[in-house]
Order: sequence, then structure tokens, then C-alpha cells
Amino acid sequence: MMSNNESQHRRRLLLGVTGSVAAIKVNELVRNFNIHNIDTIVIPTERAKHFINFKDSWCPHGSVAVIKTPCYFEDNDEWSSWKIRGDPVLHIILRDWADVLLIAPLDANTLAKMTVGLCDNLLTNVVRAWDLKKRKPLIVAPAMNTAMFEHPLTRQHLDMLTKTFGYIEIPCIEKTLMCGQTGIGGMASVETIIEQTLKTFQQISNDEI
Repeated sequence: MMSNNESQHRRRLLLGVTGSVAAIKVNELVRNFNIHNIDTIVIPTERAKHFINFKDSWCPHGSVAVIKTPCYFEDNDEWSSWKIRGDPVLHIILRDWADVLLIAPLDANTLAKMTVGLCDNLLTNVVRAWDLKKRKPLIVAPAMNTAMFEHPLTRQHLDMLTKTFGYIEIPCIEKTLMCGQTGIGGMASVETIIEQTLKTFQQISNDEI
């Protein structure tokens, strides 16, 4: 894994979190990103919030007026921050703020939405507005039950994200899942996700030289 010395300055990361039990890893991910000088904003879906306790001070609710990291924004913030023409549009602000978008875990529902361009929450609005022309990296770490992962549509959807849009996939792993069964579909380890994210930031730095 890369050391802190390899990071020349703080980078900006959006961490999308969707409705998989692997969402419990978000606190650990944010702590590790902070160690590596990465400013992180978390965007949970409504289903992801079932697994995350934002009441602790590790990740306070964000403010559009002054963004301080780490923080999180939720679906309601998209609408409460906009009243009239000229007011800030949150998903555009977040899209412009970030260097990289990481979705970990990416559940089957959000995966399917991404392939057809649905944008019915804050996270999928950010994804739909993501800057493909500038080739801003978007990383996904899928997580779902084995039966869902092995459905033919899952591979089709992931191939569309990686081969058509150029997104980066961190493959699922085989492990004992929440249902008690052992099989493919578990989210990659925190260490693997951190490693791929740091590698992606390093590639951005290399391109800027």
C-alpha cells in the first residue's frame, strides 16, 4: 500500500454508499482515506443509511455553504439547498468538487440504475452528471448475494460500466455472506479498496505532470 509520503497534497473523494450490509465499512474507509490525506464526502442512499450510524461525530452532516470534510450529504439536501434559480445545485457542486467518485458498496439496484441512466437520488444524480469528457475516474466495488451476482444481468451491467464508460471495477470476493452462505459477491476488502483508490489518485498526479 502507498505511504503518506507519496501523496503531494490532499485529494477530493466522493464516497457513494448503497444498500448493502457492506455499508458498515464506510467508517473504516473514511478513516483510512483521511490518513492518506484524502478529503472525503459520503453520499449514502436511503437504504444505505439503514447500516450507517451518522449520529457519531466521525462524519457530520455537510453544509453547502462551507464544505468541511469528512461530511455526508443525503437525498433531502439536494432539494433543501435549492429554492430559486441561481441557488446551488448540490449534485453539480459535488461533481465539480471531487477528483474521484468511489461507490463502495455498489448494490445490484444502483448498478442497474447506472446502466440505464436513472437519477432518482443524490448519488445517481452525481453519477449521471459525472464528467466523462475530463475522464474523471469512477470506481465501483460491487457487493450482493451470490444468487444476485451470478445473474447474467450483473455481468452485463458491470461490463457496460467498465467497457462503455471506462469505470474501474474492484471485483467481488468469495466469502461468508450475511445470509450465512459462502460464495462470490462480497465486497472487496477495505485494504483492496484503499489500494485501488490510492493508485487511481497517483495516476491522476502522473497525468498532471
